[in-house]
Amino acid sequence: MTEPKRIAVTGAAGQICYSMLFRIAAGDIYGPDQPVTLQLLEITPALDLLNAVKMELDDCAFPLLHDVVCTDDPKVALQGVDAALFVGAKPRGPGMERSDLIADNGKIFSSLGKILNEVGSPDCKVVVVGNPANTNAFILKANAPNIDPRNITALTRLDHNRAASQLAAKAGAKVADVNRMIIWGNHSTTQVPDVSHATIGGKPALDRVDAGWAIDEFVPMIATRGAAVIKARGSSSAASAANGTIDHMATWIQGTQGGDWTSMAVTSDGSYGIEEGLVYSFPVRCKGGDWEIVQGLDVSDAIGEKMKTSERELVDERDTVKDLLPS
Repeated sequence: MTEPKRIAVTGAAGQICYSMLFRIAAGDIYGPDQPVTLQLLEITPALDLLNAVKMELDDCAFPLLHDVVCTDDPKVALQGVDAALFVGAKPRGPGMERSDLIADNGKIFSSLGKILNEVGSPDCKVVVVGNPANTNAFILKANAPNIDPRNITALTRLDHNRAASQLAAKAGAKVADVNRMIIWGNHSTTQVPDVSHATIGGKPALDRVDAGWAIDEFVPMIATRGAAVIKARGSSSAASAANGTIDHMATWIQGTQGGDWTSMAVTSDGSYGIEEGLVYSFPVRCKGGDWEIVQGLDVSDAIGEKMKTSERELVDERDTVKDLLPS
């Protein structure tokens, strides 16, 4: 039998993970022939709940699930992992400013980065889901110099999926017909959903929807979709965030198909004038477990202005956590 892939998941007793772990165990990330071991991390008070999740995983009798490790020790959870899904993070509470959330979660991800640097595989593939995801990934990357920086990413596939779905609905099309959607920037309200290069059934999306709608209504609708879900269900996105995380990892590992691309927050190399080193969402193609930023796309003035706004927000967030970055 193929050696199992070790997958670390933090915040593993939470709602997102409850929607995700069973799909990972069924092979939705690495495919139907690759066994996996889940190394699940939780805070100590949640270990009983995590052990209950393990009971359910056991009861599913997944053929690909080699082992499940439940722990409150990050060194155990991150030891020798091939992939790490950083889902757990402190939620934003009443009266908290975004800068407070960034500072508090920054401390968590600084510590986790140092531990991953010590015990993780240098080739470990990382996706940060816990918000503020881009800046948490930036902090993690800075504190884990032994990990290939190309392998530390943040989740914008949820936004990408939201955008594809809403575009399809507006055009009266099927989601399966939508390709080449783009999310630029930060996973925040400054993100830039961009249909300029999207296609529907192989033809330009802007042949089916109004360009004014694409800027004035579509962009803010996708950027605030998370808040709309919270208002509707009383808590934040769980199943869709889990699905986006699995899509992110599966596409990265198994590759984009048929000339399509996806959106991933990755370390900027200066493409499209975005400051190098920031963790910024770009359109990327994936092949052989690696990714490359799609180059040479025309960017309108309206989209370009919004991209720079998102870049400035990420610079401000970086400055907020500068004390957590190695000198």
